[in-house]
Amino acid sequence: MNVLIIDPDDARAALVAEGIRADAAHREAVIHHWPRFELMRLKDINPDMVIIACESPDRDTLDALQIANEQAPRPVAMFVDRHDANTTSRALEAGVAAYVVDGYAPNRVASILTVAAERFKLMQGLRTELDKAKSDLVARKTIDRAKGVLMTSRGVSEDEAYKLMRKHAMDTGRSMAAVAGDILSIAGLLKSGEN
Repeated sequence: MNVLIIDPDDARAALVAEGIRADAAHREAVIHHWPRFELMRLKDINPDMVIIACESPDRDTLDALQIANEQAPRPVAMFVDRHDANTTSRALEAGVAAYVVDGYAPNRVASILTVAAERFKLMQGLRTELDKAKSDLVARKTIDRAKGVLMTSRGVSEDEAYKLMRKHAMDTGRSMAAVAGDILSIAGLLKSGEN
């Protein structure tokens, strides 16, 4: 496991590292320590887990964390000294999987990391499902619009339009959504040529 600890306090970072290595599952962990979050260097070590310890995360850290989460999502556990509802909300939006307020204890680090990793996996699964559902909905709408174009231009029923599209998709080895997109593009081109 490749772990990045971001903490301006060297002594506390050493305790976090000790807490990670105290757990048998993480004894061989490669641990990096940075005093502050540096988005540009993150790709260099590509950590499996990020641990941030601070008084309260500043806006720049949360913004950089949001960008990092969009580019290469990974579990993030954050230990903070002070609670602020707005900051907590922003941290969760930025991808923090475990947000621990005034609860740092070296003997709890490993279990918190396990929870963060599991919550991260769960959230990634939900995001994947949501993205697929959104994509399926867009494809369904595109197919329905293309069926409408075929029904109007060919004078066929909805079922016949669907069968025509499905046959073309199978004959060309393309998805129904791709075929539907082609139909809509051609229909749009023909309409613009009428002007």
